Amino acid sequence: MTDTFLREVRNIPSLDTAIISSVTLIKAKREVEVALITDKAYTREDEAQAKNAVRKFVPDFFSCSLRITKLTPDAEMVARKILAIIGETNRQLAAFVTLEDIKVEKSKSGFYFTVAVIHASSYTSEIAENIAKELKKHFCGEFTGKCVTVESKLDEIVIEEKPENIQYEIPPRSFEIADFSFLEGGVAHQRAIYIADLNFESESVVICGEIIDIRERTVTTSSGKEKTMYSFTVNDTTASIRVGYFTRQKSIEKIKKLAVGDGVVLTCKTEIYNGSVRPTANFIDYGRVPYGFIPEKRASKPVPKYYETVFPEPFMDYTQSNLFVDSRLPKCLTDNVFVVFDLETTGLNSSPSAGNIDRIIEIGAYKVIDGEIKESFTTFVNPQRKLSQEIINLTGIDQQTVDGAPSYEKVMPDFFKFIDGCYLVGHNAANFDYKFIDYYCSQCGYVPERKIFDTIPLSQSLLRLSNYKLNTVADHFGITFNHHRASDDALVTAKIFIELIKIKKSLPNLC
Repeated sequence: MTDTFLREVRNIPSLDTAIISSVTLIKAKREVEVALITDKAYTREDEAQAKNAVRKFVPDFFSCSLRITKLTPDAEMVARKILAIIGETNRQLAAFVTLEDIKVEKSKSGFYFTVAVIHASSYTSEIAENIAKELKKHFCGEFTGKCVTVESKLDEIVIEEKPENIQYEIPPRSFEIADFSFLEGGVAHQRAIYIADLNFESESVVICGEIIDIRERTVTTSSGKEKTMYSFTVNDTTASIRVGYFTRQKSIEKIKKLAVGDGVVLTCKTEIYNGSVRPTANFIDYGRVPYGFIPEKRASKPVPKYYETVFPEPFMDYTQSNLFVDSRLPKCLTDNVFVVFDLETTGLNSSPSAGNIDRIIEIGAYKVIDGEIKESFTTFVNPQRKLSQEIINLTGIDQQTVDGAPSYEKVMPDFFKFIDGCYLVGHNAANFDYKFIDYYCSQCGYVPERKIFDTIPLSQSLLRLSNYKLNTVADHFGITFNHHRASDDALVTAKIFIELIKIKKSLPNLC
């Protein structure tokens, strides 16, 4: 809508480079005020013609006003604005950039800038693009630029001491073992830890549960001998885990009699391999989860005080507020805060009980405050494994990109802080994306509150479409986007969620 309005305004010669600096809804006066910036002289006739253009796009039940500001920036003004933009959007870069590091030159169509940075990275071109986008929101004309790398002596750099989050260790939960009896062990264990809490290395840890799967195979040892190995998948109602076990001659016949449905106590050694726990049982005995066992609520580390790796950024989109139509929003939308998120992963396995759970490779999330999208949280995540060609083709994310990204151990504390106190929203989030968030947050000791709205059932209840895939629902609302990228999918889902709530005028049931 704003694009159409701007095209009409820019047909006026003196306003052919004009930009919208703000659109303000004054509820008390039922008035929409549009502010334009131009770098050329304009007449009263031009202003009247522009106001007529505004009138076309403002509903009749609103009055409208137009404010035009003539602003012709110089190089110094642009440089100061670039410094302010860096300070607002990139704290890490702002610590090393001063006004002397920014050079601006006037060109025929606008300005060309360079920003001197100490270290080059894959994101420096992206930084320059973001600066140019922000400049276009404040000044007329074209803006292009780049970041250039410079050498700096270490003793010239003053590094501020970074505040650190307090580290908390949450002890694993445990329950009392019922009906313990020996099969081959020598210790009568009384308690077992929750399988859901088994995310650490240990020389000896006890788990207990029901066998839900048994597999047997023969392996050849380093000495050339053949040995029978079992893998038992055990469930204690909190989670399932697959445990390897090498048989002993003295107990092999007893082990062979174990069957699905038997309760066992496993004394295990655990190691972390590629970010996942691999338990190997040293001893197997009999025992069960207590009858009527209800797991106690998992404790969570407190919300981190500071972002350490991924920093949210302010988000601005003039088209999102849709201020040229009736912009009154339901109270349920303006009185709550929502984080709309989407993930890209290495595959579709979101359950650790089904084997090796797949890894997150990208998180895209947007925070909706007062009914508008105001903050973004986007990052790639290192899966610490090779991406399949299918995933590379589907997402456009390559191995080099994720290899240079932070691990989930560094990302999830920041994401947990970002979603604190918010409702979560996603497209198929309840059945897929949230399971990854819950699992990888828990691996870091954090327990997200399950407050999820899913736009699939919400769309199904409000719209009549051939299907309810994200691109189909987006097409219904006239939203275009780059599908199968977390940041783009999350942004379009946020826009869809706002439109659906405007139709429903109330929040749906939590999933």
